Amino acid sequence: MYQIIRKRILNDQVKMYEVLAPRVAKKALPGQFIIIRVSDTGERIPFTISDADAARGTVTFIAQEVGKTTRQLGALNEGDSLINLVGPLGQPTHIGDSVKRAIVIGGGLGIAIAYPQSKALFTRGIHVDTIVGFRNQSLIILEDELRAVSTRLTVMTDDGSYGEKGFVTEALKRLLESDEKYDAVVAIGPPVMMRAVCELTRPHGIYTIVSLNPIMVDGTGMCGGCRVTVGGKTRFACVDGPDFNGHEVNFDELMKRNAMYREQEKQSLDKHLCVLEVT
Repeated sequence: MYQIIRKRILNDQVKMYEVLAPRVAKKALPGQFIIIRVSDTGERIPFTISDADAARGTVTFIAQEVGKTTRQLGALNEGDSLINLVGPLGQPTHIGDSVKRAIVIGGGLGIAIAYPQSKALFTRGIHVDTIVGFRNQSLIILEDELRAVSTRLTVMTDDGSYGEKGFVTEALKRLLESDEKYDAVVAIGPPVMMRAVCELTRPHGIYTIVSLNPIMVDGTGMCGGCRVTVGGKTRFACVDGPDFNGHEVNFDELMKRNAMYREQEKQSLDKHLCVLEVT
């Protein structure tokens, strides 16, 4: 059992959990993830490690309440426990020693992953421009945390209710067309956003890392559920990734595979909500 020692509400749908898991916290690196189960009959769901504190023996992750399992997770409070927590899984993010200036981009819940990336780069003394995007002001999370680990933070909102109006790609385009030269870009968010980022960086020849979020089950490369096509070859996000060279990712295939079980996911959530209404 893995006890939740801190729960923080970031907005109406998004919550942050700090969980006691000393062995995982000791080895976790930016870019890696965990797989949890809320109950002994529940599904296994992956979450990127947003932070790890070896001294406290804790790992932190952020979850958005979308389907049945994330809503069950959201019902847990400080002092409650997860039945399983496995990790750290996947390969840590690798940014070469020659990188002096980088851009980290987070869209939506991808901000939860952008934060440890910016923090790791900033700690190394790298100039970090962080760009984050939200639909509106009410959805903004981790602004203070990101500002503390960024040379410069740009917040974009679709409706202009906070920061600058527009998409993260607009801020990225402005930086790429400036006199400033960048060695690497890290993009995390919806596949359509990551694809758009890659198309902007491609003409500039800037190495672009994306963190992929395909359907995942076991997290050890055995089930094959998280397979993606990168550079024309089949790769498994759970063991080969989740980070890949964005210029080589088949995003069309990724988006189609991510949508395969939408109907089943909806049925599961509807059944869960009906049970809640009855009880």
